Amino acid sequence: MARIFITGSTQGLGRAAAEALIDGGHAVVLHARNRERAEAVAGLEGTAAAVVVGDLASREETLALVEQVNALGRMDAIIHNAGVYTESERHSTPEGHPRVLAVNVLAPYLLTALLERPDRLVYLTSGLHRGGDPSLRDVEWTARRWNPMQAYSDSKPYLTALAFALARRWPEVRVNAVDPGWVPTRMGGPNAPGDLEAGHETQAWLATSGDPEATVSGAYWFHRARREPAAALGDERFQDAVLAELARLTGVELP
Repeated sequence: MARIFITGSTQGLGRAAAEALIDGGHAVVLHARNRERAEAVAGLEGTAAAVVVGDLASREETLALVEQVNALGRMDAIIHNAGVYTESERHSTPEGHPRVLAVNVLAPYLLTALLERPDRLVYLTSGLHRGGDPSLRDVEWTARRWNPMQAYSDSKPYLTALAFALARRWPEVRVNAVDPGWVPTRMGGPNAPGDLEAGHETQAWLATSGDPEATVSGAYWFHRARREPAAALGDERFQDAVLAELARLTGVELP
């Protein structure tokens, strides 16, 4: 039995992964953005190890979430599933960051830096990372005119580069990035053509499986098959530049 923390696990892919892992006998810590969202997992609460609450768009609440999870003890695996898709405007967090950047990148970075280090880390990315701008120019969208799809696409190479950088820096941890595909969740919409089952299966598999294929690190996955990400993500200089920018934006250095 593994102890697994999954961000954004009240619905969609996160909830599906949580249900599969609980059914598999694992101890899953669920995460809800707020108390109202926590009510959505009432059916799972009795079988989950715990439910923690915190809005990842807020630095203060993310830090409080760190305290909640660390108080439960070290996790064997952490799945960074929570994410924000396209937003029509540049909605700012209390710290002034675009919410898309804060939830999709800054919060996973803070959680990674401050939670007790697990054996496995899984980051949910997207095939749209290929359309992201790897230049790191204006990552906070203060100079550019807001573009919802571009802002989302930009966030995914940053997150994937974080995963690959961690695989280099923390060789004792198995770190991987997963593209779940365009699946019919609240984020993806009801007409998304992807397979929801296949979409959540890979993250659960990477978090717990003893299969040799699942015990690698620094890979990009789609439906339990390794794929090649955008070329820029394999550049260690880009990975290190992303880490430096995330440290600057959050004020927290990776240990």
